Amino acid sequence: MFSQRSEFEENENSIGRRLRQLRAAGLELLDLTISTPADAGLTHDATVLQGLASPTALHYTPDAQGLQSAREALAADLQAAGHVVEIDDLILTSGTSEAYSYLFKLLCDPGDEVLIPAPSYPLFEHLAQLEGVRVARYPLAYDGSFHIDMPVLRRMVTPHTRAIVVVNPNNPTGSFLKRDEFSSLLNLGLPIISDEVFAAYAFGPGAERVDSVLETQRGLVFALGGLSKAAALPQLKLSFIAVGGEESARARARQRLAFIADAYLSVATPVQLALPELLVAGRVVRSQILQRLRVNLSAVQDNCKPPNPITALSVEAGFYAVLRLPNVMSDEEWTIRLLDEERVVVQPGFFYDFRDDSMLVLSLLPEPKTFSLGLQRIQQCVSRHI
Repeated sequence: MFSQRSEFEENENSIGRRLRQLRAAGLELLDLTISTPADAGLTHDATVLQGLASPTALHYTPDAQGLQSAREALAADLQAAGHVVEIDDLILTSGTSEAYSYLFKLLCDPGDEVLIPAPSYPLFEHLAQLEGVRVARYPLAYDGSFHIDMPVLRRMVTPHTRAIVVVNPNNPTGSFLKRDEFSSLLNLGLPIISDEVFAAYAFGPGAERVDSVLETQRGLVFALGGLSKAAALPQLKLSFIAVGGEESARARARQRLAFIADAYLSVATPVQLALPELLVAGRVVRSQILQRLRVNLSAVQDNCKPPNPITALSVEAGFYAVLRLPNVMSDEEWTIRLLDEERVVVQPGFFYDFRDDSMLVLSLLPEPKTFSLGLQRIQQCVSRHI
């Protein structure tokens, strides 16, 4: 009765089951997996929503790529960040998941393949499957910093490979794409889809990093961003695709993307009209979020120095820190031990396709006192079991 592409496993894993049991018992848990700034007390004044009440929103005059006024405001915001983008190269979407669906429709036929990074956020496979597209995972290697294993990636390219996805900076590793890696990817001649939602949360400058794939005029590239992270407003559901690269390729891509977008017209008019004000408000809350991230990252780095058996992996940006624990048990076992013994909620590395079996992923968003207490409890648990 149902399509194969809508068939997903619904089995509850051991961590989810244990977490559900503890919450059902009414036990207080210290959550180090928060992914939304508002859940960590970092939010806007309610006046930020006033722009959504514009009377103009009562009139419906849709534009397939998004209202011109919204795209002009977005182009100006990107230019302030150092990226020159023509408004005709911008397509507004309702969230980055929809942006991926547009791009998979644009680039792939059923059965084609896209390359995705591992470790990374565990959503790409589902989005690709829903479009009838297969994924193959190319590895990010770690030798003091994360980088693409280019020899492996090159060997993975087949006649069915239609695009390469990069997450820049990566979630959860916090690593930026480097210039030599970007050049090597462009040399493969495949379109590059770059998820740049965490780009505003860099912890410092980096001479070798690629701030955005939009800096190239080669090939065909797509940069994705939106209000969810850049303005801490995921509930307003507005994201974008910025088309970059060589002009003739851009022109063909945006013509087809406009056709795809016209079939959906999914972005609500009120949020498009309010976008100029929302982008300004986003700059204010971003500074608050970045300060919180830096404080908690500093706590991680201070607490995970030798001879501490817990190692903090290098991170350049984003909402997360990755810890390597002693390999006396798996990341799944460590996660359950922390739940049972310390009432601390973390994410195991296998959620993100880490190959190392002793990785934990922590959100840097919680209130600093809560975060420091969580680190202390993790240390207590590790000391108990080594």
